[in-house]
Amino acid sequence: MAEDPFADAATTQEEILGATYRALCTDGYADITIKSIGEQFEKSPSLIYRHYEGKDDLVRSCLEYLLEGFESQQTSGELENPQEQLEEFVTSMLSTELDDEERQFMATLVALRARGVTNEEYRKLFTRSDTILRSHLVSIIQSGINTGEFQECDPESVAETLLSILSGVSTRQATSMSDEWVIDVHSEVEEYLTLRVYAE
Repeated sequence: MAEDPFADAATTQEEILGATYRALCTDGYADITIKSIGEQFEKSPSLIYRHYEGKDDLVRSCLEYLLEGFESQQTSGELENPQEQLEEFVTSMLSTELDDEERQFMATLVALRARGVTNEEYRKLFTRSDTILRSHLVSIIQSGINTGEFQECDPESVAETLLSILSGVSTRQATSMSDEWVIDVHSEVEEYLTLRVYAE
C-alpha cells in the first residue's frame, strides 16, 4: 500500500478509521486516545461514539480494514503464470525501496501484531490474515505443479516456510535502522525456490 489506505474513504465510518490509522502512526497504540483520534478527524468527534464503543473497538476495526486491504492487494490477479506471481509476491514483501507511507503502514501492522501476544481478538485477526495469504501461496504453488512449471513439492510446507520468512523480515524491517540485509534474504529465498520449487 503505497498510499494512505484511507485516502478514498467513502463513509463516515471509514473516515473515522482513517483518523484512527493516522493517530496510530503518530502516537502508537500505547498513547492513542479518543481525543487524539478526534484531532485527526475533520468532522465532529462526537460522531466517533455513534459508531464505536471506544479505543479498542476503533483500533480492532481499523486493523481489520487494513488487513483486508493488504490481503486483497496480495491475492489479486489470475493464476496465469505461477512463477511470475510467486516472484512478484516475494519481491513485494522483500522490498528495500519502501516510501515513508509504506514503512509506516508496515510498522503499524507489526506494532498491532505484537498486541496479539496478549489479546485474543488481535490474534484471531492475524491468524485469519495468515490463513488467507497461506492459501493464496498454496494455490500458486499447486498451479505451478499442475502445469509442470514447478517440481513436485509440498505446497503447504513451502507456503508456511515463505510466510514465516516474510513475516520475520517485516518485523525486523519495521524495527531496524537499516534494511540492506533484505537483499541477502531475497537472494537466499530465490535460491530456496530454485532448489525446492521451480522445475529445471
